[in-house]
Amino acid sequence: MSAESVFPRLEPLLPRISKPVQYVGGELNATVKDWDEASVRWALMYPDAYEVGLPNQGVMILYEILNELPDVLAERTYAVWPDLEALMREHDVPQFTVDGHRPVKAFDLMGISFATELGYTNMLTALDLAGIPLHAKDRTEADPIVVAGGHAAFNPEPISDFVDAAVLGDGEEAVLEITEIVKNWKAEGSPGGRDEVLTRLAETGGVYIPRFYDVEYLPDGRIQRVVPNRDRVPYRVFKRTTMDLDAWPYPKQPLVPLAESVHERMSVEIFRGCTRGCRFCQAGMITRPVRERSIEGIGAMVQKGLAATGFEEVGLLSLSSADHSEIAEITKGLADRYEGTNTGLSLPSTRVDAFNIDLANELSRNGRRSGLTFAPEGGSERMRRVINKMVSEEDLIRTVSAAFSNGWRQVKLYFMCGLPTEEDEDVLQIAEMAKNVIRAGRQASGRNDVRCTISIGGFVPKPHTPFQWAAQCAPDVVDDRLRKLREAVNSDRSLGRNIGMRYHDGKPSLIEGLLSRGDRRIGKVIEAVWRDGGRFDGWSEHFSYDRWTTMAARELEPLGVDLAWYTTREREELEVLPWDHLDSGLDKEWLWADWQDALDEREQDDCRWTPCFDCGVCPAMGTDIEVGPTGRKLLPISPVGVGSPVKNPSLTP
Repeated sequence: MSAESVFPRLEPLLPRISKPVQYVGGELNATVKDWDEASVRWALMYPDAYEVGLPNQGVMILYEILNELPDVLAERTYAVWPDLEALMREHDVPQFTVDGHRPVKAFDLMGISFATELGYTNMLTALDLAGIPLHAKDRTEADPIVVAGGHAAFNPEPISDFVDAAVLGDGEEAVLEITEIVKNWKAEGSPGGRDEVLTRLAETGGVYIPRFYDVEYLPDGRIQRVVPNRDRVPYRVFKRTTMDLDAWPYPKQPLVPLAESVHERMSVEIFRGCTRGCRFCQAGMITRPVRERSIEGIGAMVQKGLAATGFEEVGLLSLSSADHSEIAEITKGLADRYEGTNTGLSLPSTRVDAFNIDLANELSRNGRRSGLTFAPEGGSERMRRVINKMVSEEDLIRTVSAAFSNGWRQVKLYFMCGLPTEEDEDVLQIAEMAKNVIRAGRQASGRNDVRCTISIGGFVPKPHTPFQWAAQCAPDVVDDRLRKLREAVNSDRSLGRNIGMRYHDGKPSLIEGLLSRGDRRIGKVIEAVWRDGGRFDGWSEHFSYDRWTTMAARELEPLGVDLAWYTTREREELEVLPWDHLDSGLDKEWLWADWQDALDEREQDDCRWTPCFDCGVCPAMGTDIEVGPTGRKLLPISPVGVGSPVKNPSLTP
């Protein structure tokens, strides 16, 4: 297929749509390479709008790694809004990349990174617009190999009809290995066709090819077993783990968006993995073990990234950034380095027990003093024992009091509703906690203008966590508890007027739960929803609960299962789960034991600082947790001249 730019056909459509700038490409640090000089070509997709997809670290890292190879080309594509989709269909414009505006169908591989399952319908739109058959079994050598990645790929069974392959875990080394296999297969003249190259990928043990496995079901709808249907294919597929983060200092040249995006900052991942053991947290479980980036590596990435982008904020990213063993040295070193500039530092929400005012002061020294964000997750102490998020209300009040007395004026607290064993009273205690925060803040600051915002999301049980067996809470129960919580917050107007409340109703969470723990039969539901107009299901203004429930009933009833069977049903210990043949490194027996501990309200310590709890990851990965500190410091850097983001006394007037 021709790889000529479709921009001449696209450009006349742009004045007729909203936000046309998101489709034109040409961002700072974007890459456009010669098509004919590349032997392997990737189209990388984040299945959401440009403003959400462009800042995504995973796509940005793979984009840069692949384009560093002289004979490999990678371009980006995002979900197009419905207004452009309609015009593209009318004028026969295919799904395109924003870099070279080349047709996605012309590429060798299409890599799709799923951070959430609600992006599945957007994938189908992109495939259809590209002219790629929706079902993997219908594709030929003329079609790209469609590869799923990201956290949702740890259970790719609901989309197994639509993807050719899935990669579990870190992508840095995996994309290079896949690229090499495809390159060699093409150089040999593509022997054995599409089937052979997919078999070669499967043989690595780290690439899952769904159609090479058969699923057998029991009469009651449960899975009996999942088995390979051909030779050369392993029974279990393992996750990929990049151990030495300093060897992968990406992105070196972060992309700078042309249009407004959800994150306007330069981000550095300071460590990967988490061993806090929060039982609801899939990200923490599947990214074990902890791997820290060194203080020197972080400093070098910040320096290069700021020089390459011009951003004025640096996000120090991880699942729990204040847990880096040298976070104090990192933040002080960076604050010293950029003192006198407009370069601010930020952390995502931090744990109360890992936070201190010295850390907060370093983060805000050169930038804005914005609000502080903490995530107790559970409203009551009992609930926090169940989820293994051991943060006491006393700790929280002591921390926010110190913050308010040091000049902060607002705090945001994250919670979940619908957690296992939760009762109304557990949720109502969120209101009391928020009121106590306001009381403490007023007393500590001597002011009445302090604010507390409580943000509440619906709990979704996720694969590869101790809660993978749990029954999901019904949406009407979640909504009723949130209504009672709002009433409790507003019961005392003198305090309630200083408390903001943001929440999502329980309906999207239930559909996310269906997609999260679904098996291959859910593919029919996803396709039916898409054919009925389902798009951008992660956006409340586009999500239709009625569409999902109607299509689920229509497609699942003939199969003897229903929406409730996948969501609000508790699983038994020995049930074969759809993802059991996909190895996250965690022992299923350990996860079950931790689920029993949750029901008994027993917490478990962080294994990073205590003896091993035998979760299985370290032996499975042939590695160990990284524990600091190293005792090293960030060295000052020399400014590069006038206008440098580094202060230079000789240049200061």
